[in-house]
Amino acid sequence: MRKKHHHQKKPSFVQKWSARLHLWFGLSVGLIMFIVSLSGTMYVFKDEIQHQLRKETMFVKAETIMQKPLSLETLKEKVTLEVHGKYPISSVEIHLAKNRAYEFLYYEKDKKAWNYFDEVKINKLVYVNPYTGEILGMYNEKYDLFPILKSIHWSLLLKADWGKYVVGIPVILFIIMLITGIVLWWPKNKKARKGRFGFDWKNVKTWKRKNYDLHNILGFYASFIALLMSITGIYFAYPWVKNTFNLALSGSTELPKEKEVKSPDSLLVRNNAVYDLTAQETRKLYAASSSFRIPLNGKNKKGKPLSNIPVTVYGEDGRFAVRNQLAFDKYSGKLLLNKSHQKLNTAEKYAHANYDVHTGSYFGIIGKIIWFAAGLICTSLPVTGFLVWLGKRKKKGRKKTS
Repeated sequence: MRKKHHHQKKPSFVQKWSARLHLWFGLSVGLIMFIVSLSGTMYVFKDEIQHQLRKETMFVKAETIMQKPLSLETLKEKVTLEVHGKYPISSVEIHLAKNRAYEFLYYEKDKKAWNYFDEVKINKLVYVNPYTGEILGMYNEKYDLFPILKSIHWSLLLKADWGKYVVGIPVILFIIMLITGIVLWWPKNKKARKGRFGFDWKNVKTWKRKNYDLHNILGFYASFIALLMSITGIYFAYPWVKNTFNLALSGSTELPKEKEVKSPDSLLVRNNAVYDLTAQETRKLYAASSSFRIPLNGKNKKGKPLSNIPVTVYGEDGRFAVRNQLAFDKYSGKLLLNKSHQKLNTAEKYAHANYDVHTGSYFGIIGKIIWFAAGLICTSLPVTGFLVWLGKRKKKGRKKTS
């Protein structure tokens, strides 16, 4: 009797092209995605690590806490005398918790530079006791681990403005790889499904099979979080991604543009206590918030002169999703604008929340742990994937020589 040959079903058109795209894109951008994934994973617990390392400088001693802090002008002068910097203080972040130090920031960029270290002229953070004016700590953030990791993750240490596109293109290819990976993972039947969700290595002795399972199974579990991380990442890089989100969330590709609020008291002599009046009013309006930031050099992020004093109020420590925007007259300190988080449309709220979603902090400490685990798996995928390809290539080479 003739033995019946059970011919294996040929892969479909979709599976065949999914395999090809998965391989081609993996070999082309695998190294970049390894670097981007590793740097992003290491950045996830930045706040928690810094809170431990800088505990003595971020918090003031209980015995020094008084009813009222020193004026911002006084603190600004003390910091300027201590630092002897050639650049003016950029901003101050004031925490509403009485035991937190004020954070004075020096930040200056070179628009003509092509890499991170040349672009950032200065990025220095000074922690000050607001009640005594004592300098509690000074950090050169330019050479600190976390800003460097962020730059690697964002632009591979290239200039931020265009380096994001160098990373953005591989991330788009990585998204395609994640989708094709799910297609390739998808079980054909119930029997095949058993080996797709867990490791069964009782009778498996070869490292090749174990490596394949690590790539296949861990890749599937991390793929959905990885998709979310990737999409929220290119949200920063490409306007069309942001516009798509805006259209889906609020029916318009553009976010509402704020009308420039000019200082009506420009003919008046500037009040020397204008920043203190600004801080005082902000405390009253958002007493339940975490902190607020006031620019002190009169310039915006692009280096252009500010027509007023914009104050950003953060609702929760370590998160950016809940943000309130205030504007004060830069001569008298009079309140000109109060746009709370509740007044924002859905697209505006998401624009503020995207960073938190990208890092996992939006979902609290549990979210950070999940994002960290997914990041580790994403870091491993280019390695395990390359080893799978290398193993198959060697196998084909042996068949040809035999």
